[in-house]
Amino acid sequence: MTTRLADIATQAGVSEATVSRVLNGKPGVAATTRQSVLAALDVLGYERPVRLRQRSAGLVGLITPELENPIFPALAQVIGQALTRQGYTPVLATQTPGGSTEDELTEMLVDRGVAGIIFVSGLHADTSADMQRYEQLRAQGVPFVLVDGFSPKVQAPFISPDDRAAMSLAVTHLASLGHTRIGLALGPKRFVPVQRKIEGFVRTMQDLLGLDAAVIETELVQHSLYTLEGGQAATTALIDRDCTAVVCASDMMALGAIRAARQRGLEVPRDVSVVGFDDSPLIAFTDPPLTTIRKPVPAMGQAAVRTLLEEIGGTPAPHSEFVFMPELVVRGSTASAPGDRSRT
Repeated sequence: MTTRLADIATQAGVSEATVSRVLNGKPGVAATTRQSVLAALDVLGYERPVRLRQRSAGLVGLITPELENPIFPALAQVIGQALTRQGYTPVLATQTPGGSTEDELTEMLVDRGVAGIIFVSGLHADTSADMQRYEQLRAQGVPFVLVDGFSPKVQAPFISPDDRAAMSLAVTHLASLGHTRIGLALGPKRFVPVQRKIEGFVRTMQDLLGLDAAVIETELVQHSLYTLEGGQAATTALIDRDCTAVVCASDMMALGAIRAARQRGLEVPRDVSVVGFDDSPLIAFTDPPLTTIRKPVPAMGQAAVRTLLEEIGGTPAPHSEFVFMPELVVRGSTASAPGDRSRT
């Protein structure tokens, strides 16, 4: 027990006496200090005493499209931690190919009496989907918040990154390095974030390089899948159109873009510059480290929870979209445009 107290005290940066007071539920300990001790217990893998376990204020569902893209687990972690701090128990429901659909997961969560649901990159982002499903959910009295994607047909709060600004940041960076043939690799056009990225890309390419909008959309925009293979296929097509730089709509696609360049005998960034989107965990340690647009995941996740809890508490947010500004993170996958790139 003494060894355990010492370990916890060291981890929390407090005295063993303070740890003992927290573990025994004694008064006279600041809330922040108490939280540090509980966090140290969790980090070190010790089980919390029963008296210190938080009583759940209810379940909150979190529906994500998949977990293979590391940005979704990162967002789920932020949302889960924020919910737990407020006394709620997060329930993660993930769609998988051939598995449960968003509607089936929603029904399962409603059947379990969740206090609310947070949808991440769901059908609300798909302009071809029927938005009536969300109105039906509202009619059942279940509060919900929608992350990534916007629909004027759904009366709910939305949390989004500024996709147009993200593309402006990427294109401006590449243009400043002398690139004039800049390609955009992204997912299917029916998704709202895709449409917004195209708008931002086209506008900035027009403003900085004076290109015609029709030429940009037909020659420099390539739709594919949000996967490594999708990024590889899209980038191969863009390299064939003499692009010396490629902006990708996800970091996974950007890794595929680097693979596509290497398969052509080209080096990144000497021959082709690549920009990703998300700033997923570990992406700074790729070869080369990826220049990317950082999605404001902590701010978005916390806002989603705060907004949902307001809905649950009876003070719903207006039908509006809370938009968060992304950030350009320059690393090693972008460089000056090649003067005369030899084709292979």
